Amino acid sequence: MNTSVPAEPHVLRVDEAGVSTLTLNRGSQFNALSRAMIGALQNELDAIAADPALRVVVIAGAGKAFCAGHDLKEMRANQDKAFIQELFRSCGRMMMSLTQMPQPVIARVHGIATAAGCQLVSMCDLAVAADSARFATSGINVGLFCATPAVGLSRNLGRKQALEMLLTGDFIDARAALQQGLINRVVTSDALDAEVGVLTQAILAKSSVAVGMGKQMFYRQLEMGLEAAYQYAAEVMACNMMTEDAGAGIDAFIGKRQVEWKGR
Repeated sequence: MNTSVPAEPHVLRVDEAGVSTLTLNRGSQFNALSRAMIGALQNELDAIAADPALRVVVIAGAGKAFCAGHDLKEMRANQDKAFIQELFRSCGRMMMSLTQMPQPVIARVHGIATAAGCQLVSMCDLAVAADSARFATSGINVGLFCATPAVGLSRNLGRKQALEMLLTGDFIDARAALQQGLINRVVTSDALDAEVGVLTQAILAKSSVAVGMGKQMFYRQLEMGLEAAYQYAAEVMACNMMTEDAGAGIDAFIGKRQVEWKGR
């Protein structure tokens, strides 16, 4: 008789009222991003991106921490360059999915977010943290410069602030993370879920069409020169203006009445 206990899923997903909450579910390993964890996250993000009924994504962590980065034990047990290359490529694809999907993604951060866990926070569109949360790119402490976390970190923080984290591996607290641009809001631990809820509800109240177009535009224009960015932004605004939602929203504003979004 087979008495083996089924393994717990690496990522738990709960969909409710347009919000999909993904919880990293390796709490005993501080939610380290193993190959299986990255794959599970990628599968969920791909499914959510294709579902227009889902409007916002929240990423959280089970246990005492948000995410402690890559699974160093797994990496040491697979000392093959091809394995390591594919691990980081798949992680990069997953991180890029956060910015490419139409739904805004909010990191709900508690405990520590270190190395690739800090990267995960930086690649989410928004982040809310408990005042006890701490952040670090700590690979340098074990002889490994956090090169892939540096991509997201350097696009959130100023260069000198990012390099200080990358070169020292020192922790910063939630208040410093807020001041330096890594996160949006800091609240007490017992108010964390409520504050995430405030942010999600603010987004849910807006047109899904405008939010999706706007998120895509925001990330694309960042990689452009100033003139090209303005040309692209003007085209996006013209296309946005042609949507039913824009017409409904402007008519409701002029008529001083509540808008009913069409989703088109």
